[in-house]
Amino acid sequence: MSDLLVRAARGERTERPPVWLMRQAGRYIPEYRDIREQYSFKEAIKNPEVAERITLLPWELFEPDGLVMFSDILTVLEPLGFDYHIESGVGPVVSNPVTSPDDVPTESADVATEIDYVGKLLTRLQDSVGDQTSIIGFAGGPYTLASYVVGDEPTSRKPIRRFRANHPDAFRDLLEAFTDVVCEYVEYQVEHGADVVQVFDTWAGVLTPDDYREFVLPLHQRIFDSIDVPSIVFARHPGGKLDLLQESGADVVGLDWTIDITEAREELGDTPVQGNLDPSYLLGDPEFVREKTHEVIDKAGDSGHILNLGHGIDRTTPVENAKAFVEAAKEVER
Repeated sequence: MSDLLVRAARGERTERPPVWLMRQAGRYIPEYRDIREQYSFKEAIKNPEVAERITLLPWELFEPDGLVMFSDILTVLEPLGFDYHIESGVGPVVSNPVTSPDDVPTESADVATEIDYVGKLLTRLQDSVGDQTSIIGFAGGPYTLASYVVGDEPTSRKPIRRFRANHPDAFRDLLEAFTDVVCEYVEYQVEHGADVVQVFDTWAGVLTPDDYREFVLPLHQRIFDSIDVPSIVFARHPGGKLDLLQESGADVVGLDWTIDITEAREELGDTPVQGNLDPSYLLGDPEFVREKTHEVIDKAGDSGHILNLGHGIDRTTPVENAKAFVEAAKEVER
């Protein structure tokens, strides 16, 4: 197996930085849009054959060092009894949101039964390309998942913060419920072939350092302790909390584009990092993309760096620019 990504996640010096992109198999690829004309988003992720086709699109275009399974962080809502759909122009909408402490789930269904299609996808990916690249699994973090099920404003983080202020005990219970399911889910992914697992607690970045330390850090530590392969934590806008993310137990700290990667490396010491090119840079021309990508690589240093964007790739990104980003990493010689 090509283990460049795994070795970098362990902090080893690699012959070049491994590279992949968040939202790698997405709407910027014309073939993806063609497939989505035939299937809704949930239909696509629940059909292992279709999800495999979508996952492999970036491999066919530019062969990144990691293939992230085509799925969604909200799949784990299903074992807890939440019903959701993706609304165009709005995002995820939960049909039975948490509006009071009485709505917090107290039990969950078996993850392997409820979302077995994820295991089938990972098995297919290992069979098709697992000896050529690393397969990346992922899950949402408890705070981010909770932020989607609390209230009826799917694009706002205010309801979950209001819920935390008014119902702190129920807030804890909700985070614990998601943590239990996420632990089970990431273990399931590793059992079915994930070589690396990333936890997206994207919205945890809005928390104060004290709230992150009190409510979320112990849960992150439980989750990462349950992952037996290299792991990555990602929170958007984590300024002032890099040291706490380092304490999460993840092997790698993901950096968004608002963080200076040189300063982050100094603060985090030997802890590997992932990131962190501004996704908007991929909207320039390919030469500009290469220039900015090499700047990130140079600032990140020779070991313990996984090249990625600082957030997901924009849907309007030209495919040739995504390819230029990946090729820029492959041009590096150490």
